[in-house]
Amino acid sequence: MGEMTGTTGTRKSERYDVVVVGAGAAGLNAALVLGRARRRVAVVDAGEPRNAPAAHMHGYLSRDGMPPAALLAVGREEVARYGVDLIDARVEHVEHVEHVESGEAGPAAPGFVVHLAGGPVLHARRVVIATGLRDGLPELPGLAERWGHDVLHCPYCHAWEVRDRPLGVLGTAPGAVNQALLLRQWSADVVLLAHTLVLTDAERERLAARDVRVVEGRIVRLVSDDGRLRGVELATGQVVPREAVFVFPQPVPRDALLFGLDCARDDNGWVTTDRTGRTSHPGVWAVGNVADPRAQVVTAAGTGAAAAFALDHDLAAEEVDRAVERYRASGAALPA
Repeated sequence: MGEMTGTTGTRKSERYDVVVVGAGAAGLNAALVLGRARRRVAVVDAGEPRNAPAAHMHGYLSRDGMPPAALLAVGREEVARYGVDLIDARVEHVEHVEHVESGEAGPAAPGFVVHLAGGPVLHARRVVIATGLRDGLPELPGLAERWGHDVLHCPYCHAWEVRDRPLGVLGTAPGAVNQALLLRQWSADVVLLAHTLVLTDAERERLAARDVRVVEGRIVRLVSDDGRLRGVELATGQVVPREAVFVFPQPVPRDALLFGLDCARDDNGWVTTDRTGRTSHPGVWAVGNVADPRAQVVTAAGTGAAAAFALDHDLAAEEVDRAVERYRASGAALPA
């Protein structure tokens, strides 16, 4: 394959300085900075954004309340203006190779082959993994259908929209107690549905002091009517009326590509990076939720920018070193 067609409608070389995998806020912001640095960049995206169920995003200065899909659409338009290729495809794996032909770097430069589903490949000097995460939800009937609407997870993302309404916190994870205590500042009516949690006396005291009511009993399902959450049904048959509930999902990084590159991980299994997103594997950066489950959209965008700055310096250093090698090999005399 000699050329590829991206969603921009342009045809460009399959050889890139940087291939970014994932077109969320982190990946697109990395591509934006690199495109403005006149780097040859491709962004490959499988079209599965984590925040697709959400109607709006919040906490992003100048973009507060913007639909997530609208942000990504604007971002794609912006990076395309700088010659970035946008390729709608799934990356099957990334292979480290010792020789990638790429302009200034010369034929001996190490790099990567990015294998796309269906057979095409991209060659890159560096790669950025910005594939995000998926939210592992408790297996409770009725929960997944309301996810992102009135079943929520982040108070800073969603609590303002449900302020002063009857709220519930599902006791499906140890963090539920702190989540209930925190939500009390948005509503005077917060209930912790204990479910399988065994609360300590200290936790019960903190909840009582905060006027958070505890309802015992195993949750069997969430009850909805006319497209709205109505309450939470317990094994006893009692339905606790709630207009919105919060849950602690289990964040699962979409990091299979990093496994293939044998990147170092922490004790919890998450890839480790430096402050710029650089992994232990030379030439590989990981940004956004794939490396940090707590990163909101604005934070993820910032990590993409930080990685792009570091990447450009890394590429430039390689180019200077190879230029010096060629200069010395030419026998040219140093300028007086």
